[in-house]
Amino acid sequence: MLKLAVLISGGGSNLKALLDAAADPAYPARVVAVGSDTDAAGLAHAEAAGVPTFIVRPRDYATREEWGQALAAAIREHGVSGVSAPGPASGPGSASGAGSASGPTSDPDPVRDAAREPGLVVSAGLMRILPAGFVRAFSPNLINTHPALLPLFPGAHAVRDALVAGATETGVTVHVIDEGVDTGPALRRAAVQVRPGETEEELHERIKQLERPLLVETVREIAAGELDLRIAASGAVDETDHRRDRSPETDHSTPCKERTRWQ
Repeated sequence: MLKLAVLISGGGSNLKALLDAAADPAYPARVVAVGSDTDAAGLAHAEAAGVPTFIVRPRDYATREEWGQALAAAIREHGVSGVSAPGPASGPGSASGAGSASGPTSDPDPVRDAAREPGLVVSAGLMRILPAGFVRAFSPNLINTHPALLPLFPGAHAVRDALVAGATETGVTVHVIDEGVDTGPALRRAAVQVRPGETEEELHERIKQLERPLLVETVREIAAGELDLRIAASGAVDETDHRRDRSPETDHSTPCKERTRWQ
């Protein structure tokens, strides 16, 4: 069973989709902790499901790297370990459920960490760029959803940028997080047509309708061993969709270079 640590900043609609999927005993992953950089409304979804939550606020740390170390420590406290670990964290944090991110932590212990099953960290609406040390600690078991067909329209305003550029098609990408901004290898994409006169809010909501099931299915594939993140992170993954029982009419998880059209 793959253990998930989910990171959010807002309402947590993607988190809710994962929690709902994980409620099915047949789903091969479980959300074991939900973290945030702020008192996010979406934490209520985790609390309602009995999942521990924690908050690690960047303002409580002198540097982004120190914040990343504290965030990594909080995730490991909840049983999700990475390939390597950053140095010990310092500074305050807050938590509810099982454990706290506050205070100094002990140095990484390879024996202790090896006893914990490796998990997957899912950035599902975390509105922060993760520090390089954090990325190295969990890579390649670290994924993100982005509301565009990457590599087009990276950054925080992807939906608006697509409209300004006059794109007739955009969508969502699930990708491995690397040390850049939305530059990691794409795992899955789903496309949506841009409607004439559509507002940013309307388009973003339609993208979210694709984003939630795409994330749930991608996590399922990772947990089932159908998608190898080590291969994906190496750049050797075939970006075309390899899943069966899907037709071109219903499954649009294909490379954006083949699917994106411009006016």
